[in-house]
Amino acid sequence: MTTHDFARWVDHFHAEAARRAATAEPDWSAGARLPDTAWASLQKFQVGEDGDGANLIGKADRAGDPDYALAARLFVAEEQNHARLLALLLEAGGRPTLDGHWSDRIFVRVRRLLGMRTELLVLMIAELVAVPYYRAVRDGAADPLVSEVAGRIMADEERHIPFHCDRLADSLAELGPAARRVTVGGWRLLLLAAALFVAVDHGPALRDLGARRTRFVRDVFRLSGPVAARILGGAAWARADRRRAVPQAA
Repeated sequence: MTTHDFARWVDHFHAEAARRAATAEPDWSAGARLPDTAWASLQKFQVGEDGDGANLIGKADRAGDPDYALAARLFVAEEQNHARLLALLLEAGGRPTLDGHWSDRIFVRVRRLLGMRTELLVLMIAELVAVPYYRAVRDGAADPLVSEVAGRIMADEERHIPFHCDRLADSLAELGPAARRVTVGGWRLLLLAAALFVAVDHGPALRDLGARRTRFVRDVFRLSGPVAARILGGAAWARADRRRAVPQAA
C-alpha cells in the first residue's frame, strides 16, 4: 500500500540533479591534507558509498509504484556521486581507494536478507550514521577541500532521511500497531549497535578530527527519535515535524 506521493520525490531528485550539474566541481587540484587516521576512515566510507544499487532498484521495481522506482534510481545515483567525490578526494590527498572492506560486506549481506522493508531499515541506519560522521569531517578538517566535500555529502544524506521515511511509513502501515512498535524498537537497538561500532572502528579518526565518540553515538541515536515517530505516524511525528527535526523535501 502506497500513501505517499513519490512523484514529488522524483521532482525533488531531478531538481537536485540540475542544481548539482550547475554547481562547479570542488577544486581537486588544490590537494588535501588530513591525519592518516581520517584518510583511513574515509577510505572505508568510500567503499560503503560505492555500489550499483541493483538490489534496491529491483525491489523498488517489484513494489509496483513507478514513481517510487524512479525515485529509488535517482537516490542510488546520488549515492554513486558520493563514491565519486570521495574517490577524487582520496586521489587529491594521494590515497588509494580500497577494493572492499569486511564491514561493508556484512552490511550489504544484512540489507539483502529479506524484502524492501529490511533493506530500507538498514539503509536508514547508514544514513543516520553518515550525517554526524560527515559533520565531524566537515567541521574538524583543517582543509577547505575536505570540508567542502564532506559538507556536500552530509547535505545529501540529510535529504535522503525523509525519502526513506516516507517509504518505510507505507511499509510499516501494513503491520499491526504492536508489530510496528516492535519493529521500530528493534531497529533503534540495531542503530545504537551500529553507532557504537563506528565509534570504535573510526574512533582514532573522530578523535583526530576533534569529535568525541560519546557525542557521536549520542548524535546518531538522537536523530532516530523523529525518524521513528515519522515512520510510525501519529501525534509523535506531528510534534517532531513542528520542531523540524527531520529535513523535508523541497
